[in-house]
Amino acid sequence: MYVYQNFSQVIELISVNSFVEVKNDMNHQHLDVFTGSFFYLLQSLMEQFFNRFNSLFCMKILVTGADGFIGSHLCDALLKTNHEIIAVSRNFHKFINGKYDFSKIFLHKVDVTNFSELSKIIIENKPEVIIHLAGGTSHKKSFENPMYDIDVNLKSTLCILETIRKSELNCKFILGSTFIVVGKPETLPINETVKCNPTTVYGTTRIASENLCKVYQNVYDLDVMSFRITNAFGPREQYLTPTKNALNYLIYQAYLKKDVTIYNNGQFFRDIIFVTDVISALQTILEKGKSGNLYWVSSYKKTWFYEIAQRLEELTNCKIKYVEPPSYTSKVDVGNFLVDNSKLKSLGWDLKIPVKDGIKQTLDYFKQNSL
Repeated sequence: MYVYQNFSQVIELISVNSFVEVKNDMNHQHLDVFTGSFFYLLQSLMEQFFNRFNSLFCMKILVTGADGFIGSHLCDALLKTNHEIIAVSRNFHKFINGKYDFSKIFLHKVDVTNFSELSKIIIENKPEVIIHLAGGTSHKKSFENPMYDIDVNLKSTLCILETIRKSELNCKFILGSTFIVVGKPETLPINETVKCNPTTVYGTTRIASENLCKVYQNVYDLDVMSFRITNAFGPREQYLTPTKNALNYLIYQAYLKKDVTIYNNGQFFRDIIFVTDVISALQTILEKGKSGNLYWVSSYKKTWFYEIAQRLEELTNCKIKYVEPPSYTSKVDVGNFLVDNSKLKSLGWDLKIPVKDGIKQTLDYFKQNSL
């Protein structure tokens, strides 16, 4: 989009060069006025065209969970394409240390369980798109405080849908969801038609949020889409506890040269995807996704955990310890997981970063930031 912003400068340069060239070659003074007027008109028309072109693609986008793992990366990417961002988050630690054009991003420090304030922000800013990423992400914490999980995941989604409906806002709503909604799949690979039977409170509130979107799309004709992300990892994700993002935690333990503990001899696989591929997928869904649709954001590749162990040993010389999982894990764990991402690929998206390269980039991030 930056090319289009600066196009008038290109036209101006062409105008000057063409004017001088014609003047020198033809040496007809009456052409001076004609040439200058022609390129002035051309510049004016092109500016109008590209301003209109930009207006079609540069939108006001509200992102909840903007300071989170996915949210902060997404805000970075959206700003690079000249969108205006309304960032909603409980904290803004990642934004404090970043370099941002605060004429294009506006920060609102709000918990999405503060429904009246969340609704007020939406009504006052009138975004063209809302991308809802805020919410609980720990299945363990969802059991410890299930009422909060209902508030932060399910009720926050309902608050946004109701605000759009009641205010008659012309707004696209995109809900972020998770592979946890599926539970333990009966067959692999799965796709958007898979039967969901979640094994956790977290997964239950997420699938209920997806169902609310379907209801509001069918009954009220709201413009809604949903996406589910498989196991994402990379820079800026938490790395201090294994209950939220196990892979980032394992990479960090290896970085510290501590023992890396893996269950079941690493004889299980997940569909793992690096954060930059997640962000490019979300941008594709934003630009090309169809209302009422669900999209899986996945690698469609099996990543065995013994392979992760080998990669960590190779890069850090850490020690791997294979142990048996606790009984709790067997009750809620989804088991092996693989998702067919053909529907997302049909929009023109493709995977770029292999897991082994993503692990290296995450280790480099830890080193560069002295974590």
